[in-house]
Amino acid sequence: MSTTIHLLGRPHIEGTSGTYRIRSRTSWALLAYLLLNERPQSRLHLAELLFSEAEDPLTALRGSLAEIRRALDGEAEVEGDPVVLRLPRTTAADVSIIEGGSWADAIDLPRLGSALLEGLRVPGASAFESWLLAEQHRAAAATEEILHEAALASLARDFLDEAIQYAVRLVAMTPLEENHHALLIRLYRLAGDNAAAQHQLMTCTELLQRELGVLPGPVVHAALREERTDPDLPTDVASVEAALEAGRAAVSAGAIEIGADSLRDAVRMADRAGDTSLRVGSRLVLAETLIHAVRGLDEEGMAALQAVGDIALAQGDRVAVAEARAELGYVDFLRGRYDRAQVWLEQALEFSGDAPQTSAKALSYLGGAESDRGRYRTAFALLDEAAGLARATGDQRRGAYAMAMLGRAHLLRHDLDRAVDHLDAALELCEKDHWLSFMPWPQAIRGEVELVRGNVVAARRLLEQSFARACQLGDPCWEGMSARALALVSATDGAFPQAFEMLADARLRTDRLADPYVWLDAYILDAQCTLGREHGHPDTHRWVAELRLLASRTGMRELTVRSLVHGAALGSPSDAEAARLMAADVDNPVVDKLVAELAGWARRTPYSSA
Repeated sequence: MSTTIHLLGRPHIEGTSGTYRIRSRTSWALLAYLLLNERPQSRLHLAELLFSEAEDPLTALRGSLAEIRRALDGEAEVEGDPVVLRLPRTTAADVSIIEGGSWADAIDLPRLGSALLEGLRVPGASAFESWLLAEQHRAAAATEEILHEAALASLARDFLDEAIQYAVRLVAMTPLEENHHALLIRLYRLAGDNAAAQHQLMTCTELLQRELGVLPGPVVHAALREERTDPDLPTDVASVEAALEAGRAAVSAGAIEIGADSLRDAVRMADRAGDTSLRVGSRLVLAETLIHAVRGLDEEGMAALQAVGDIALAQGDRVAVAEARAELGYVDFLRGRYDRAQVWLEQALEFSGDAPQTSAKALSYLGGAESDRGRYRTAFALLDEAAGLARATGDQRRGAYAMAMLGRAHLLRHDLDRAVDHLDAALELCEKDHWLSFMPWPQAIRGEVELVRGNVVAARRLLEQSFARACQLGDPCWEGMSARALALVSATDGAFPQAFEMLADARLRTDRLADPYVWLDAYILDAQCTLGREHGHPDTHRWVAELRLLASRTGMRELTVRSLVHGAALGSPSDAEAARLMAADVDNPVVDKLVAELAGWARRTPYSSA
């Protein structure tokens, strides 16, 4: 019989001898901290973190560790200094299941959707409280991701009633996320309930207008156009291949929507024809178009990929499964759903076998995700391997992508010479392959390197080129990255009001579609917080709160620490303590320096636009 540690809701343990509740709130806090922290912690640190008000903190810590052993029937090992918690294979924590397990295992957890350690407070442990709040945000985001995967997986299996139930729960959890409304509308349309789809559109419109002052975007209206399979569509292979050819040609010519419609017809015809190869191939082409070209229709693309995985797995087509998993991981990576991205991308690597190009793709996305989370050593290893595979297979675009992400990681650590080497290599590969649509990304990062070096003239030239190219392409991500750095150039010139306006514009550009690169939004927010602190901008406290929520929900460890550093600089002692605590999980000397300097910071004068 297995043992489950329930940390969601009111914590308890279900084991071989029944249900057990640890009496001490501090022991529950200790167990959660040991389970969820990425590195073992010293006994002295744990004693100071949770038992500082005890007469003998180390003795109190030993008592809590003993209580944890008893609660786990003596099967777990809790020992050493630093303290290491080792669970037997038959023991799992519910929060670990929702972050790294399958949706099928997570969806039936009894307290799915409840807060982590609901209602638990530890007096005198402010740093722990900050850590717990961040973990609560992350657990809530993981629950949202499980419901999302469950809805898409049910849709792929044509279990529309189940999919609708999951989507309804998803909308209730995050009512301002228009992607979730779009998914529910799409499901209603596929189920033939057009009245429910229209009602959901009206609900979404009223909610977004009232709370955010905006109207639903293209992703919602695209969902409303979803159609059930037309029984009059042709079913012969030649018609499917013709529709695929027409769709690809239209997309290549820039007629993305027309091409996507043709590809949708190809998928419907392939289903009616019953040709497994065409069913898989047409969906992969459609998903790639929706995710990489249309921008803002990732939901539909993910549903197609879920179906690819099911169909290909049943036929033993492991490479197609790997391709689908890699693309699913890419979307979750962009959206800041890093735990789920890791699950998909590691599965892609398992299935890719003798397909090095697919392996390179999965490795490059996984490396990018690890970099976003502040796990740079792991990111470097993954991206280096991806770049090596790209060279071996002659895949210049994949090589450029890996090199650009390596350059960004080195920039964030202020290892500027290495950043230049990788970014120049990425730009060279872009030119060789005529991949002009990607060039603004490494060029913007290259410009920021020059800015950090103090070469303002060179930085401005590179960034203006990057921004102009990004605007020509209409790519929100490239525009936002360039605009952020250009704002910092303006700040260097002393044009602070203009810099604040440009940062606000950068966020608007980045977030104008329903499927933005979430890390970039947080990165721009961090610049707003830094500049706002230095010049006393009245919105700085709000920006810091937004950054903390966004970074903690997604698990961006470095940006979570930066949000705490900003809070500490604004006068919060508990934020300073929490920043020191969490910085241990971030592999960046720049962050270490910021945390070390906390004691010397003070508030600046109020901001004035005059």
